[in-house]
Amino acid sequence: MTRAALSVAVVGTGARALIAHHVAPARPGSRITAAVDSSAEGRARAARLFPDLPAGAVHADHHALLAAGGIDAALVTTPDHTHADIAVDLLRAGVAVYLEKPLATTLADADRVLLTAAETGTPLYVGHNFRHSAVVRTMRGIVERGEIGEVKAVWVRHFVGHGGDFYFKDWHADRRRTGSLLVQKGSHDLDVVHHLAGGYTRRVVGMGDLAVYGQVTDRRERVGETMPDWFSLDNWPPGAATGLNPVVDVEDVSMALMTLDNGVLASYQQCHFTPDYWRNYTVIGTEGRFENFGDTAGGVVRVWDRRHEWAAEGDREHPIGGVAVGHQDADLLTMTEFLAHVADGTPTLVSPVAARQAVAAGALAAQSLRSGSVPLQVPELPAHVLAHFAAVAGAPGR
Repeated sequence: MTRAALSVAVVGTGARALIAHHVAPARPGSRITAAVDSSAEGRARAARLFPDLPAGAVHADHHALLAAGGIDAALVTTPDHTHADIAVDLLRAGVAVYLEKPLATTLADADRVLLTAAETGTPLYVGHNFRHSAVVRTMRGIVERGEIGEVKAVWVRHFVGHGGDFYFKDWHADRRRTGSLLVQKGSHDLDVVHHLAGGYTRRVVGMGDLAVYGQVTDRRERVGETMPDWFSLDNWPPGAATGLNPVVDVEDVSMALMTLDNGVLASYQQCHFTPDYWRNYTVIGTEGRFENFGDTAGGVVRVWDRRHEWAAEGDREHPIGGVAVGHQDADLLTMTEFLAHVADGTPTLVSPVAARQAVAAGALAAQSLRSGSVPLQVPELPAHVLAHFAAVAGAPGR
């Protein structure tokens, strides 16, 4: 049987728009047929990134895209604070949506997107590609095989060594557009905490500070630039950074403590001025624990499942495969899953409900840390929204 080919648009042509290059390899015959960007520089970039676009297929906003018609799906890679409004309009127009994570910057907006998807029945997919990474698949396998018994605690340390370049030289540094880096950056790991623990956060408390980048006074606008234009490993130490965003008011070190609905206790710590860039998971069960050393190819996940004194190598280890740098393999798997779900109804590992729960944990942790570290409860989704996504083929509970 011939597989359906999809006509796909890219909404937002910044650095993350490069995921659109996976469309054709992920589903042969499918292609990028339109692009949207609100800036003249972004529209010019679209023409360079996607040289085969038809004449007149680059638009200034998503309303013009919808008016032109002819698309089956859209990849939304715009700044985070615009996600909800754009996704709602596309879903209401019957256009399947790949929404780059995070789902939204606020819990209210995240719920609005899910409510719209439930009401319209239009496919919604949130780009939590980290679930498809080799390190997460390796860790999930250890849990599923019962190698450490029943999971009881998950601790995550996230060393965001590229944080100054990735998040403090453009709109990410402005909480009006990002909310919090506990949402923008942390939603990956918060989602994986839930994925490994088999539960969702129900109570969260946060702490954090703008400890380093708030003191850097070298600031400027970066009109027409994207992150690859200024990224360099030579940008060190953090306090000597130049060209930060004019507004810098998101925390550069943050911590969240969580109680999940199944009793698992979890913590997530994020720092944007470390010299190294990787994340470390420690997962403790009733019969052992595991910990990853490195989070790309060449790293290992070590398992301790016997009682003894300190043993750096663990009792056994699982090698981490995939790519050595970045997440191109996970991006391809994610795009393949999205397009197959839209065209064929294929089950997905990624879940819109799980994406919402990651936003909830991060957004409420940020609210907590900004209001005296008061513990906050995560509200439930409406029952009919949960029922909709439970009925969608393959939308997992966790």
